[in-house]
Amino acid sequence: MLLLDLFQKQGEICFKYRGQLPVFLFLLVIPFILFTDYTLISSIIYNLSISIGVIMIILGLLIRFYTIATTPKGTSGRNRKAQVADSLNTKGIYSILRNPLYLGNYLIWLGISITTINIYFIIFMTLIFIFFYERVIFVEEIFLKNKFKDSYLHWSSNTPVIIPSFSNYSRSEVSFSFLSILRREYATVASTAIGFIYVELIRNFTISNEIILNNTTFNTVIIIFIVVIILSLLKKFTTILNEQNRS
Repeated sequence: MLLLDLFQKQGEICFKYRGQLPVFLFLLVIPFILFTDYTLISSIIYNLSISIGVIMIILGLLIRFYTIATTPKGTSGRNRKAQVADSLNTKGIYSILRNPLYLGNYLIWLGISITTINIYFIIFMTLIFIFFYERVIFVEEIFLKNKFKDSYLHWSSNTPVIIPSFSNYSRSEVSFSFLSILRREYATVASTAIGFIYVELIRNFTISNEIILNNTTFNTVIIIFIVVIILSLLKKFTTILNEQNRS
């Protein structure tokens, strides 16, 4: 098999199962945390790491929110079985990088990884992320190139893959939609909260042999999950979150 064909085959598998990547990382993080000697970490470094991790998570979520809120229907979806793109996004955040959702995902996972306070897991997670999403992006770009041809080639030649460049920023033609965020991103917020809790529980168990959450985390998570449940029910049983005129 040609290397190009192998790369595409791997990309198709990664694209189909990209939603399972967090589960894989959840399993991998356990030994990294259990074998971290937190007694060697000062309280300043500990608290700073948690704070930086939370900031990275929030930044990643905000990038995802802005992307979802300013892109048209039929793009930037959660499709797993096949590539879908009714139009080519080249405005707004897509004018400064080609894969804003994946950048958001990485920052979220970077933030969660930082809260392990284990540099080896942060590096390992980053390498896994690069290997995985490099292949996902490869097959997505083949699809977009075949569908949009010269339009895609022109846009991609002037827009970086994942590191933003603001020199060619062009305002989105789609108005910002808070409803899109509520309808489409509550699952991302829930999975992020689960990841953060998961790491904190294992980390606290390693430190004190107790499965506990601090009060701030506990109260924040309760609020998040109440909101997520409400949004899920509204989406399933009502039309409140629908946007009739969304382009």
